[in-house]
Amino acid sequence: MFTGIIEEIGTVYLFVRKGNNASLSISQKRPFSDIEIGNSIAVNGVCLTVASINRNALTFDVSEESLRISNIYSLKIGSKVNLERALTLSTRIGGHIMTGHIDGIVEMKGKIAKDDGYEILFKTPDNLRKYIIEKGSVGLDGVSLTVAKLTQDGFMATIIPHTTKTTTLGQKQIGDKLNFEADVLAKYLEGLLHNDAPNQTEKVFLNAGFLPIGIIDN
Repeated sequence: MFTGIIEEIGTVYLFVRKGNNASLSISQKRPFSDIEIGNSIAVNGVCLTVASINRNALTFDVSEESLRISNIYSLKIGSKVNLERALTLSTRIGGHIMTGHIDGIVEMKGKIAKDDGYEILFKTPDNLRKYIIEKGSVGLDGVSLTVAKLTQDGFMATIIPHTTKTTTLGQKQIGDKLNFEADVLAKYLEGLLHNDAPNQTEKVFLNAGFLPIGIIDN
């Protein structure tokens, strides 16, 4: 689990395709001191597992699914990426709960400079718009952001000066593709409200020894 509060910007120094998968190596100016092989790191919001550690560099094996659904496939040597370690039970959650499981890609369609920050417009695929509400949370390239307002084909978010300095979002340009993670709460609610949710809820109550409203014990 992650919070969407970026800890460092890393630099891609090696990206090798291996059939349908890939190997990704990222260098850091300030290496994480407490990372071990097998730990999870969010790279542009994508949860990846550390495969090897070499001084100031981390190497990850990237699956076919991660390449298919995220913008990891487009990285090049020298690309900048947002990095965040998995949260611990003592971590302050300054953003919102994120899983590192990307739901899709959104496109930057507008960028307006404002008070050392930016107002940015994103075009969102139809299947993802249902998860977005005004003042709700979204993850973009691993950064936790609040939706400022909805638009006809997506949403607008405000990037404050601190976020501009500590993440890659300020460097993004119109037409760039960003990894999008919807608020996990919205996805759970969708599952609960699915057509078969009443039957599933009834089973949960019965298994617990309760009788839901509408079930009469004769």
